Amino acid sequence: MKDATLSVSEPLPACAAIPLWKRLLDLSCILLASPVVFLVMGFIALGIKLISRGPVFFRQERVGYRGHPFNCFKFRTMKVDAAVASHQDYLKDLMQSEAPMTKLDLIGDPRLFPLASALRATGLDELPQIFNVLRGEMSLVGPRPCLLYEYEKYLPSQKRRFNTLPGLTGLWQVSGKNKTSFAEMINLDIAYAENRSLALDLTIMLKTFPVLALQCCEILKQRLRKSRRPPNLKPRQPCP
Repeated sequence: MKDATLSVSEPLPACAAIPLWKRLLDLSCILLASPVVFLVMGFIALGIKLISRGPVFFRQERVGYRGHPFNCFKFRTMKVDAAVASHQDYLKDLMQSEAPMTKLDLIGDPRLFPLASALRATGLDELPQIFNVLRGEMSLVGPRPCLLYEYEKYLPSQKRRFNTLPGLTGLWQVSGKNKTSFAEMINLDIAYAENRSLALDLTIMLKTFPVLALQCCEILKQRLRKSRRPPNLKPRQPCP
């Protein structure tokens, strides 16, 4: 990517400085949840190793605070050497339309290995990003870190969403997510970046778990409906 970082000559808005309370909140929550989180991560890592050939973790360059690229960690949910062209084309269409940002997982993504969609639906594939939080590259709450080819298509006004650290969850994630358009996601992210507060972060955290549970139920219902559809039966050949 060509010079992803925002121009150093551009003045830094007062709301863009990362407050101390945000760092303390991130570290406190990780410390309190670490026994459970690392146990869950261990089970997931073992499951991936047993189900799919390849590494457990997936590292991808993303764009974060003030346009700085960083390596984002996730549990691998795709087959080794899965093509990315289909995702790029799908994302490009979403950015240029008012269509809801339904994930490819929900409409069927052949790049995923068995049970990977469950990890993605629950957000458990993003648990390794707590290492990004510990390194100061992310926060628990903030806009999602976007991909490099996505960043290059952003308008200057849309880049205001990068005036805060990216997060594991955020205002967009608890405000409809798959039912919102790209433009609505950008507006929610900018609203968060410009109105950040301890109370807002805590509210978003508390809303995240019910939202994930509802999302999992919707995916389960969708799959049950598909499984109940009668198969397409071919017409029987007439007897000679």
